[in-house]
Amino acid sequence: MKLTPYNNASTAAITKRALVIGGGIAGMQASLDIADAGYEVVLVEREPSIGGHMIQLSETFPTLDCSQCIMTPKMVEVSQHPNIRLMTYCEVEDVTGDVGQFDVRIRKKAAYVDREKCTGCGLCVEKCPTKVPSEFDLSLGKRKVIYVPFPQAVPPKPVIDAENCRFLTSGKCGVCKKVCEVEAVDFEQTDTMIEERVGAIVVATGYDLYAKEKVAEYGYGRYPDVISGLEFERLNSASGPTTGEIRRPSDGKVPREVVFIQCVGSRDREKGVPYCSRICCMYAAKHAMLYKHKVPDGQAYVFYMDIRADGKGYEEFVQRGVEEDGTLYLRGRVSRVFQHGDKIVVWGVDTLAGKKTEIAADMVVLATAVVPAAGSRKLAKALDIVTDEYGFYTEAHLKAHSVESGKPGILLAGCGQSPKDIPDTVAQAGCAASKVTALFSASEVGGSLLDLPMRFTASKSLRE
Repeated sequence: MKLTPYNNASTAAITKRALVIGGGIAGMQASLDIADAGYEVVLVEREPSIGGHMIQLSETFPTLDCSQCIMTPKMVEVSQHPNIRLMTYCEVEDVTGDVGQFDVRIRKKAAYVDREKCTGCGLCVEKCPTKVPSEFDLSLGKRKVIYVPFPQAVPPKPVIDAENCRFLTSGKCGVCKKVCEVEAVDFEQTDTMIEERVGAIVVATGYDLYAKEKVAEYGYGRYPDVISGLEFERLNSASGPTTGEIRRPSDGKVPREVVFIQCVGSRDREKGVPYCSRICCMYAAKHAMLYKHKVPDGQAYVFYMDIRADGKGYEEFVQRGVEEDGTLYLRGRVSRVFQHGDKIVVWGVDTLAGKKTEIAADMVVLATAVVPAAGSRKLAKALDIVTDEYGFYTEAHLKAHSVESGKPGILLAGCGQSPKDIPDTVAQAGCAASKVTALFSASEVGGSLLDLPMRFTASKSLRE
């Protein structure tokens, strides 16, 4: 696509096509809302499939709806919508221009599979002889080197892991190419650059979890039976490595006592981040409840600082876990976690009872801090928008313009802006989409929109 130079005048025509960066629940919702309004959308996702972290979840609070039952129809709707151009396994490299006329360079990463030719039959995956840890299952399970991330992936087309492919690293194997009847496997494929012009951008890049090495004091990364909340989701999922059975990673035994520890890295000015990650109280309550549903004779303990259950039906959900499922809440910090035999011993304190507590658990689940997705600062630099000191994108004004970035035409949605639950994420995505459609309803842009960064900017302290 050949682009004409951007005319940096006081007014400019609007290219009525939107770019959405990130294919999680926020990005998909924003894309669908804009597309349903009759405008073109280019949805860019860096992973081989859309879905984000939500597709990794087993069930969602407070209704315990199946996450994949919610997400899969929405993913299919995105892929089949006539106004949405889905670009998976791609990353935004550079953005120039201004509101109404952004010129975007997108890197299409080499998948070593021609996804136009590929029929998704799965024969290449079946015949591949090499297995490596699965990122989707957070290394609790394994996948092939040529792989589809998960069974419901959209698009359902494989990519090749170049770092672990024996043919690409040593010239051996090549079984996938031999068995592909449509000759879709292409070991000569390279990254390509695509250019698009869009009028508005929605940034919905999501979140990651606090790094293992930063919470090593809890034994995470050292003891196999100390896992993160997202890893517990995969153990509990019917599509996970244990087909939904709660089993310890070390030996496959069913744990009879499980300790859930909240605020791991959150609300910790000395060793973590000072902010609250917002979703941890609720998903810890959910995990304890789901554990009891799978292991009725087991006991769940939750170490907490405060219970922050401020959404619709949230407080009732927490109480239900206590009253119906017997979750035992212990208010206090954990001081030490260590291995003793085949047990994980947790030392803590119950500040309400004024007593020290020791639990010999079979498994420990950490509610680790929510942090911005990897590459958020790099993307912010490319977009010419700012982040706060933690890497979350900074809104133009915390109250009056909470979904706009400091740059006109670039909107924010989801956990890339701050930690939030699914309902708030979907609501913010819809709000960002409405700002885009309002912009596209005009014939040209200028004046007050171009002055937005002058009128509504983040405070100096946030920018620094």
